[in-house]
Amino acid sequence: MDALSVTPDTPATPDVQALLARHFELMRSQSPAESCHVMEPETLLETAATLYAARDGDTVLGVGALTAIASGHGELKSMHTAAEARGRGVARAILAALLDAARAQGMERVSLETGSAEVFAPARALYAAHGFEECPPFGDYVLDPLSVFMTRML
Repeated sequence: MDALSVTPDTPATPDVQALLARHFELMRSQSPAESCHVMEPETLLETAATLYAARDGDTVLGVGALTAIASGHGELKSMHTAAEARGRGVARAILAALLDAARAQGMERVSLETGSAEVFAPARALYAAHGFEECPPFGDYVLDPLSVFMTRML
């Protein structure tokens, strides 16, 4: 097995697009449409998101994206680790790369929306372990019992 590498990528890369599609379908299956804020891969391209992919050799294991939502404020989007790669530190590595990218882009704050259901507990724990705290809805989000909003300063 090769070492895990996390590098900039694009939603147009076929294996990245396939993992994003898996993420999209999984998120849609976990939440009703009105409470599901997952972005389609094409939308990530349109927003000029900064996307990182984690790979073991040629195999993509995880992805994550960062979009600018206001001056100095970014949002994490499409964080996903392939089910078969969970527990290997993939999400931590992607999160670290995205926070570094946010700093490099001059962002002072990074926020995210994730689910409130038990299936999202590992994601909430990961973010909390990296300094994210619950916050009110931001940007265009509205209060929703199926959503948890988190933010941290950089």
